[in-house]
Amino acid sequence: MQYVKLEDLVSYIDLEPIFYPADVQSRIYTPEIIRPGLQMAGYFDWFSFERVQVMGRAETFYLSTLDENIRKQRLDKFFSYPIPALIVANDMAIDESLIYYAKKYKRPVFKSNQKTDKLVNILINFLEEELAEETTLHGVCLEVYGVGVFIKGKSGIGKSETSLELINRGHRLVADDAVIIKKLDNDLKATCPELTQHLMEIRGIGILDIKHLFGVGSIRIEQFVELVIELEEWDQNKEYDRIGTDEDYTDILGIKIPTVVIPVRPGRNISAIVEIAAKNYRQKLLGYNPLETYNKKFRGLYN
Repeated sequence: MQYVKLEDLVSYIDLEPIFYPADVQSRIYTPEIIRPGLQMAGYFDWFSFERVQVMGRAETFYLSTLDENIRKQRLDKFFSYPIPALIVANDMAIDESLIYYAKKYKRPVFKSNQKTDKLVNILINFLEEELAEETTLHGVCLEVYGVGVFIKGKSGIGKSETSLELINRGHRLVADDAVIIKKLDNDLKATCPELTQHLMEIRGIGILDIKHLFGVGSIRIEQFVELVIELEEWDQNKEYDRIGTDEDYTDILGIKIPTVVIPVRPGRNISAIVEIAAKNYRQKLLGYNPLETYNKKFRGLYN
């Protein structure tokens, strides 16, 4: 089961530790956040204690209105649950009894100067990405005319060479060889392993640093995958789509991505075809389908 270490969350967000026990290894298994207002009011049924807890002004001020004994009872019961962490937003002053019970049960407590809603959004976005379902695929990912393109094919088919020509034409590299793809809602986000970031392998030349060769404008850290280009060796016995009637898809983490199969043989400018495929995809997004226009003209000739 995937999880995020609390220290990774703390290093990502600027949090002030109020009590952070070194001997406690908190793990977060869900991207959902809870504001424990009902718990401070004494209702603990259906308490989602496995989530990161965030207290804002409402919860903090409500605690201050409670009788001291009741406040201690509520905090005692609250921290008795194995919560991964409590974060107090808006740079609010923290009650001494809250710190006492946090120490009693060894529950991490932090303070943030962010407004509550903004803090919750930051937490959810970070945790959703870190906990997202992911896979690593062999291929190359680029941004071509604003379209996230994943190029796949057998080893030696020319994926990297095609991608290098696309970069030389002004398009941007995301990842070469190993592409990490994460599922975020109904989108697929591609990134590069840190070890191979900005690098590309070209047989006969070796490892190239694309960032240094072409400048920072030639790379992207991440990109949503919208189109798959599959390169395959030209097969004389195979009938290839010539007018765009076939609609192929590639299933990645349960999401179907439009796919264009490009047969490779000497004399074909594959990088130019990839550019046209990306432009054609954008045309369809904008509501223009050349095949439909052709069909209308064709029917008009014979009606």
